[in-house]
Amino acid sequence: MKAYMNLYISLREKITDGTYPYGTKIPSKRQLAEDYGVSVITAEHSLDLLSEEGYVEMKERSGCFVIYREKESYPVGNGGQSLPMERVPVEMREQGESDLFPFSAFAKTMRSVLSLYGEKLLAPSPHQGMRELQRALSDYLARSRNMKVTPEQILIGSGAEYLYGLNVQALGRERLYALENPSYEKIRKVYEANLARTDLLTMGPRGIETEELSRTKASVLHVTPFNSYPSGITANASKRAEYIRWACERNGYIIEDDFDSEFTLLSKPEDTLYSLDREGRVIYMNSFTKTIAPSLRAAYLVLPEKLLPRYEEKVGFYTCTVPVYDQLVLAEFIDSGLFERHINRVRRRRRAALKREEERSGK
Repeated sequence: MKAYMNLYISLREKITDGTYPYGTKIPSKRQLAEDYGVSVITAEHSLDLLSEEGYVEMKERSGCFVIYREKESYPVGNGGQSLPMERVPVEMREQGESDLFPFSAFAKTMRSVLSLYGEKLLAPSPHQGMRELQRALSDYLARSRNMKVTPEQILIGSGAEYLYGLNVQALGRERLYALENPSYEKIRKVYEANLARTDLLTMGPRGIETEELSRTKASVLHVTPFNSYPSGITANASKRAEYIRWACERNGYIIEDDFDSEFTLLSKPEDTLYSLDREGRVIYMNSFTKTIAPSLRAAYLVLPEKLLPRYEEKVGFYTCTVPVYDQLVLAEFIDSGLFERHINRVRRRRRAALKREEERSGK
C-alpha cells in the first residue's frame, strides 16, 4: 500500500476512535512528515484525502481541524424543520458513458475467451459464480476500495434487481427494510414484490437524517452512500459511521448499494461502509451497469463471512443467472487492467468538465 494511504488510514483511525476528537487541530503536514517518516507531499496528500471525505476541514492560516462527529446535526429553520437539502442534478441511474468504452478491446477479450476456454464454456456455472470472476473481483476490490475479501464471499447475479430479491429471501421477508427517501424507485418495488415491508427515511444534506434513523423500527437499512439517485447526495464520514453504529445497535444489517462510486471526482473513491465495518454488518453490492453497459446483466454481492452459511441455506439452491461466457469475459477484462483504465478515462473527463464549469462560473 502506498505511503500516503497508510498515513491516511492511520489518521482516520485516530479520528474515529477519539484520539483526535471533534474540533481538534491535526498536526501540521511538516510535523506529520517528521513523526511518520514520510515526505511533506505525502502528508499533504493524506490530509487532502481526509478533507475530501469529510473527516477534517482545512482553515486558511489556522490549520487542519477534525469535523468528524458521532452524529450529524444540521441547523433548523422555521418550525424546527430541517433546512432544504441542496439537490445535485444526476444522470439516470442506469445510464453509462458508452462513448468512452473501449469496445474494440472488449471485443478482443471476448474472442480471446472463446479461444482459451472452448467447450468449457458449455459447462454450468457454480451457483455463486465462476471462480475466475470471484477472484478477479476480490483482487480488484482490494486494489481500488481497500476491501479485503475472499473469492468465496462474492456472489454473482444478473443485475442489481435480482440481488435485491436474493437479499430479501436470505435476510427474511418478516423484516422491515428502511430505504432512502427519495431513492431509486425500483428498490422499493422489488422489495415489495418480494413481500417485504419498507419504511422510507427522509434524506438530509449528508444522508438519512439522524431523527429518521432513530424513528424507524427497521432492522435492515438499504443505502446508496455515494451519489444517491435521484438526489445526488453523498454521505460524509460522520454519516457513514452513524449508519454502521445503527446496524450494530439494532443487531441489523446494511445493504450498501455502490452503483456509481467508481466515477467519483475525488482523488480516490470514498471509503465503502463495508471497508469501515468491523462487525460483519454490511452487505456490499455493485454492478457493471454504469461502468460497462446496462445490457451486461451482471452484478455481485460481497457478503460478511458470518452470513455465508445463511445465504447458502436460504438461496444456495439457485443456479447462477449470469452466463459462464459473460463471467469469464468480465474476469479477463478486469485482470487485464482494461476495466480500471476505462474508469480512469471517465473520471478524467468528468473532472475536466467540472473544471470548465467552475471556470465559467468564476469559482
